[in-house]
Amino acid sequence: MNNENFSLKEVPINILLVEDEPAHAEIVRRNLAVFPVSHRLVHVDDGQMALDYLLRQDAYEDPLSSPRPDLILLDLRLPKVDGLEVLRQIQENQDLKGIPIVVLTTSSTDSDLTAAYRLGARSYQLKPVNFEGFTELLDTSDHSSQPRVRQRLSHE
Repeated sequence: MNNENFSLKEVPINILLVEDEPAHAEIVRRNLAVFPVSHRLVHVDDGQMALDYLLRQDAYEDPLSSPRPDLILLDLRLPKVDGLEVLRQIQENQDLKGIPIVVLTTSSTDSDLTAAYRLGARSYQLKPVNFEGFTELLDTSDHSSQPRVRQRLSHE
């Protein structure tokens, strides 16, 4: 047995969901539940909690209980710190800027779309995200900076 493939199947992909609306978070959870890749989902419901998690501050200081995400699913309209500011701070941090970010939002404004891509988002999806669109997004997203995600998606 090839140990590299074995370890890929044993270690789940870490996904950080930043979403303040419980119904939208549940849609994402349900879609991920049937996706054929092992994952660990961490859900935070405001932008400040997302930054605390990513920067390992306050309740998220321990890297064992708060591992770096391999993928971030980010709403733009968040309490405390909005999603565009979260994107901006991620891009300014060398340890975080390579993490693929998918924006899941209700905002269809051109300025939000442009700003999100300018700040490093890999994809911009309008909510509610249906199952087919969500799984297609995960299947086809460019995760080139996250080899573990790309390998897992291609091996499953």
